[in-house]
Amino acid sequence: MGNARNAVRAALEEAGWPARVLVACSGGPDSLALAAAVAHYARRGAVRGKGGGSHPLEAGAVVVDHQLQEGSGEVARATAHVLAGLGLSPVRVVTVEVQQAGEGPEAAARIARHEALAAEAEASGAGAVLLGHTLDDQAEQVLLGIARGSGPRALGAMRRVRGLLLRPFLGLRRADTLDVCVAEGLDPWFDPTNEDPRFMRSRVRSAIMPFLEAELGPGVAEGLARTAALLGADADWLDEEARRTYAGLAEFGSSDTEVTPGGGEVTLPIDALRALPPALRGRVLALAVTDLGGQTTFERLGAVERLLERRGSAGPVEVPGHVSAYRAAQGRLVLVSHR
Repeated sequence: MGNARNAVRAALEEAGWPARVLVACSGGPDSLALAAAVAHYARRGAVRGKGGGSHPLEAGAVVVDHQLQEGSGEVARATAHVLAGLGLSPVRVVTVEVQQAGEGPEAAARIARHEALAAEAEASGAGAVLLGHTLDDQAEQVLLGIARGSGPRALGAMRRVRGLLLRPFLGLRRADTLDVCVAEGLDPWFDPTNEDPRFMRSRVRSAIMPFLEAELGPGVAEGLARTAALLGADADWLDEEARRTYAGLAEFGSSDTEVTPGGGEVTLPIDALRALPPALRGRVLALAVTDLGGQTTFERLGAVERLLERRGSAGPVEVPGHVSAYRAAQGRLVLVSHR
């Protein structure tokens, strides 16, 4: 239990010691162990930092019912009862409608869940939402990213602190959270979809990771998590450099007014783009697309980048999200929102 509490304290410190937090809990062993560790400090009303200072802490909890399984409401209510017994307050059960579209049911559920958590945080004045992802989740995420041909940002996977979201347990194994539940006398709920072979993540968890551990020896999960940490640090630097470069190159609209997400026009100089290293050039183009409310994909960004070659079609190239790009006169690349 000590490792779990220390992990929570380290995450809170990295996040600047938010005075009020919410724990997102499904009732599974990872998030239930996290709730127990946070509740330890919440019952005391404060967290003592490494330097000896005391930082006030109030903690509530949110249980999101995705309504995707029979009996999900009953599981959510039972989990809320356990969380209240731990001393978290208030504990809210939030029911969401998962839109079955886009990248698949897992991604749709994640989007609905995160929107609900953000709304609950705003309504309660919470400065952070704590999630129970573990080192095993991190390793699975990296492996999935490799299989999908993802770039450094996706392979960098989850970070301990990312905006409103805190993931204190990224350095702990899934077995550690089970140990916490046993030590605290908690009876976690085990999501049957984690063993459902219809879902790719479930196949990675139940079949592929155990196979890799058996064939390559222990330490595979830790190695993948280290890969995530290294690539995440590299991606952070590249993203910051891309933002700086983009700010220096982009012209907004016909009157140089700032583009608001979902509308407007961005113009970039082709010669300056061509002179950039490929890793920066792609990120700068992605920033222009997202500034206009578009969505970036590897294939469509590649098509936009080919406009810089000054041969073949001058466009327009269509990008998801009602954005198009074309090569204009005077060596300019123009991206336009058609919303």
